[in-house]
Amino acid sequence: MFNTLSIPFGCVMLYNVVKLKSDVTEEDVQLKLGEMCNVVKNTYGDDQGGFIGGQVFKFTGFVSEEGSVASEGKQTDDHIAIVTYWQSFEQHEKSHADKIFKEKFEDLAQYATETYEIGYQMLWQGEPE
Repeated sequence: MFNTLSIPFGCVMLYNVVKLKSDVTEEDVQLKLGEMCNVVKNTYGDDQGGFIGGQVFKFTGFVSEEGSVASEGKQTDDHIAIVTYWQSFEQHEKSHADKIFKEKFEDLAQYATETYEIGYQMLWQGEPE
């Protein structure tokens, strides 16, 4: 559950933002989030499903002045970020169209004012030598 991820080069990354309603906290959604992530891991975590791994982050409120240029506004609203890695975008879309995933995502989304998910193709990765 808390293991290190090994992300293969050439995969795709999906970045999902879940902006929580003002009266909802991270603790309020932990169970829903855990159930949804567990479904993804256990249902789509093979070559046919394409799920490689994922991470969940809570926005902490800090914005890097050193790494940002003219970037202010809505992206700093309180939110949870769900980062997932997949063999292909098509496999991601197929999994998320599946009834079992949709039910779990809808359970989480009822606590949100907005959700959106955008995809990225990996161009580079590295670590210190």
